[in-house]
Amino acid sequence: MQISAERIAQIEARKDELQNAMSAPNLAPDEFVKLSKDYAEVEPVAAAAREVRRLRAELEVLNGMTDDPELREMALEEVEEIRRKLPEAERALALKLLPRDAADERSAMLEIRAGTGGDEAALFAGDLFRMYQRYAEQQGWRIELISASASDVGGYKEVVASVTGQGVFAKLKFESGVHRVQRVPATESGGRIHTSAATVAVLPEAEDVDVQIEDKDLRVDIYRSSGAGGQHVNTTDSAIRITHLPTGIVVIQQDERSQHKNRAKAMKVLRTRLYEMERERLANERAGARKSMVGSGDRSERIRTYNFPQGRVTDHRINLTLHRLPEILEGNLDELVGALVAEDEAQRLAQLDGG
Repeated sequence: MQISAERIAQIEARKDELQNAMSAPNLAPDEFVKLSKDYAEVEPVAAAAREVRRLRAELEVLNGMTDDPELREMALEEVEEIRRKLPEAERALALKLLPRDAADERSAMLEIRAGTGGDEAALFAGDLFRMYQRYAEQQGWRIELISASASDVGGYKEVVASVTGQGVFAKLKFESGVHRVQRVPATESGGRIHTSAATVAVLPEAEDVDVQIEDKDLRVDIYRSSGAGGQHVNTTDSAIRITHLPTGIVVIQQDERSQHKNRAKAMKVLRTRLYEMERERLANERAGARKSMVGSGDRSERIRTYNFPQGRVTDHRINLTLHRLPEILEGNLDELVGALVAEDEAQRLAQLDGG
């Protein structure tokens, strides 16, 4: 997309304005923090804008030199080089100017639930959770189990975890949806391939300032833990069920032995779900809200198939098939994640070009 010289000048002027404001004398600390944050966002955009302006200016100078017989050959070579670089630089600037999802830099809540397929679906939910654990480790993120309902044969009927780090939601948000597995279960003597599914939901974690929760809107029930968390000598009433009365959202937390810890985890989940509800409401309210093929986050949509006999993983939204199933299950998701992010960017650039 073509970005005007006026727009480029505005971006560079904004960067200079912020730089000057930050060096003003007697600046209050909180004002400096705010300006620094704004500057950190504008600076990479200004750098991309500066590169586009530089290449355009060079092209203009070189085009003027092509009339000189002595300089013509050298100038034409350089013109060719800049004509190759300029579209890449303009695309890089356009990407930086795309509206960003405010939640991209946040940590996320990861929820995986076994779907159709009984025991095999629970085992697959466990495989997916391990895959995301390994990916998180590779990214330098921290993953903390919030709650888990284990299956008798291994794996999980349901598992919820908090993934903390820089840019977690930006990389994991395209994982929401139905993941399907095709393989021969260990219990299958006839060697027939079964198809099972698990649902993944990735929600940006809410901060205290995002969601105001009033005590009067909560009903808190305390009861005795069941399962592993409650099987110790001095069993206490530590399990918590919190009902948010205005929305009817119910969160149950019993994995910790401490009532205080269970309550803190339950409130974290509740805040995240309320924040997600508000995000969805705002997205639906916007006239002609974008329902991107990649980023719709529709949890009923089948997004990916893991086919064990063929050793392949297919992402149905971008028609990408990779014959590297074992590596992907070991958490090597960079190629998949990168392709999904690139497709989303391409769609949004096309929308800007079209509108």
